[in-house]
Amino acid sequence: MTIRSRSLALHLASIAILLLAVTAPAAPRPNILFLFADDQRADTIAAHGNPHIKTPNIDRLVASGYSFRGNYIFGGNSGAVCMPSRAMLMSGKSWFHVDHNLKDAKLLPELLGENGYATFGTGKWHNGQPSWLRAFQRGRTIMFGGMSDHSKVPVRDLGPDGRLTPERIGEKFSSELFADSVIDFLRHHDGQKPFFAYVAFTAPHDPRMPPEAFRKPYYRRPPPLPANFLPQLPFDNGMMQGGRDENLGAWPRTEPMIRQQLAEYFGMITHLDGQVGRILKALRQTGQAENTIIIYAADNGLALGSHGLLGKQSVFEHSMHVPLIVAGPGIPAGRSTQAFTYLLDLYPTLCDLTGVPAPAGLEGENLRPLWEGRQKSVRDSVFLPFLQVQRAVRDERWKLIAYPKLGHLQLFDLQNDPDEVTNVVDRAENTGHVQRLQQLMRQWQTRVGDKVVIPATNRPPERIDLTGRKREPDQWQPAWIVKKYFNPTPPSAKP
Repeated sequence: MTIRSRSLALHLASIAILLLAVTAPAAPRPNILFLFADDQRADTIAAHGNPHIKTPNIDRLVASGYSFRGNYIFGGNSGAVCMPSRAMLMSGKSWFHVDHNLKDAKLLPELLGENGYATFGTGKWHNGQPSWLRAFQRGRTIMFGGMSDHSKVPVRDLGPDGRLTPERIGEKFSSELFADSVIDFLRHHDGQKPFFAYVAFTAPHDPRMPPEAFRKPYYRRPPPLPANFLPQLPFDNGMMQGGRDENLGAWPRTEPMIRQQLAEYFGMITHLDGQVGRILKALRQTGQAENTIIIYAADNGLALGSHGLLGKQSVFEHSMHVPLIVAGPGIPAGRSTQAFTYLLDLYPTLCDLTGVPAPAGLEGENLRPLWEGRQKSVRDSVFLPFLQVQRAVRDERWKLIAYPKLGHLQLFDLQNDPDEVTNVVDRAENTGHVQRLQQLMRQWQTRVGDKVVIPATNRPPERIDLTGRKREPDQWQPAWIVKKYFNPTPPSAKP
């Protein structure tokens, strides 16, 4: 072969390679299956170190995916913490820059729908009907609101005319109802478009009323008290007198009462875990599992006896720290990171994974570099602002909590005191840590536009005692829970 002919052959080969590159079909865009729990604290997954709870299906997801063990919500501006939490998830913005009804925000499923995704939603939506209608093209058994009796969930469907059907009462327990709906969607999706399927469970939110078969095993062997159990938080953090969550058990909290409520809470999670298993099995049966990103997360945590509290209206770890597991194509199996992340980071992350340009103004960070090993962190601290009454900032070791209306500060050494039991703010050797974290908190405040004034020095708070305080059940609690937790006689260790 002459030099000229060889050069021509190489030139033609190069053209052929270019043509193949141009004409080769693009890799299919991944589907997204988003499983979202309600009020699940981060330490309630067996595979993440809790030997007292059974979560076999979530455990399998942990084994097949990547766990973000330092995941948080960005505080909240409502006692119903799920409202701002879900608004931040769907908008990718902190609560300082988006309202609860998501007005004027480009929602994640809305954006994906505009870019060729089939979007489906089922379960809880606590951010108004107009925003749900913008977000989803299809939907079934949608619950608009914050909570309900799990056996009597008021739901609507999205009709073929694009309107919501009249409200009806679901015929199954909430978790089963929502699982059935997404399973039906998965089985009938035609595959012409990638899908975004959002399953917003109302479990394990109270009423903590798991089916009897799921609470009896935990009654027989109730979970232990949390390491930071108290009969009562000794001062008013701004949410103890008037919030409904704290009224779900008598003051002072007793060991039998807390262990019973934990048994019911764990039963709710184990029942939810079974529905997660059903959904993942249906996904595998469709043949779409290998091309589906699966996300498991929760909107906020819960106290349930920690620090003498029951609810989520605090900036302690048990209320702000939530699970986040991501599994799917290209994501390493059985790996984890302690890097600080927020739920709102999922918006830019999913934009990257789907090839959809992220809108301007997002406040989250793309998490993909973490599991690919290109970065060890996306931020070096987290800021946890709650209403006007609590502020917290933490780094890898230290956490400062401020109560602006009380002038009170708490400092916790999370390396040696992960349960936030001992306040070391007044120890002379920690003055530098307090000042450094106060400065860090002010930097966060400037970044997000928070105007709350942080106490410069610590003032011991006034002590309170809520023993015997009168309580009334809300309309969602079933009769057996009212009888058990709202009668004048404190509950015994027996159900």
